[in-house]
Amino acid sequence: MPLLLLDLDNTLLDRAGPFRRWGERFLDGIGAPHTDIDWLLSIDADGLTDRWDLADAIRDRYELRIPSIDLVEELHDGVVAQTRLDPLTACALRIADDAGWVPVVVCNGTVRVEDAKIRRTGLDQYVADWVISEEAGVSKPNPRIFALAAQRVRMPLRGAWVVGDSPEADIGGAAAVGLPSVWLHRGRTWTDVRFAPSHTVDGLIAAVATVLAR
Repeated sequence: MPLLLLDLDNTLLDRAGPFRRWGERFLDGIGAPHTDIDWLLSIDADGLTDRWDLADAIRDRYELRIPSIDLVEELHDGVVAQTRLDPLTACALRIADDAGWVPVVVCNGTVRVEDAKIRRTGLDQYVADWVISEEAGVSKPNPRIFALAAQRVRMPLRGAWVVGDSPEADIGGAAAVGLPSVWLHRGRTWTDVRFAPSHTVDGLIAAVATVLAR
């Protein structure tokens, strides 16, 4: 039974949508213009900006008196509360499992946030286990985190596939460990010349179908 190593945010679970919904509610709550959502999405950089830096940027722009730690908590909890598991994703994972694949989540982030997303959405019912960088002490694209994922479910890495939306963390990580990969392009064009995905698709359903076809 081969491993299916899956990213979390914007792969198994949509992150862009929940962040936008949280942002719109937050801006409405502080009386900011609705058009400021574009600024907020830009400064968030698709989740790549450190939460403390994002909180400080929000506080400075709107001259908020709320402590940074409270705003960071709001960022964490607000996005998690907006996150849902797509039934089609759950179905795809069940099909992969029935076909003999073992789905394991491998993600960068904090245990508090990523673990909450996995459990609160019910995703934990559809994967064998998960490895979060904060707990593992190593982040993608370091090959060690993929090895830890394999150890977690007591399986070899050989024969595994990596699926994710991050060129550097997911596809770069797959290349570093010598595994085939599927990149979720999300409307982007591949530009990295150091490595490339084995396949490029538009979403998780197509990614699972691609892996099963191989």
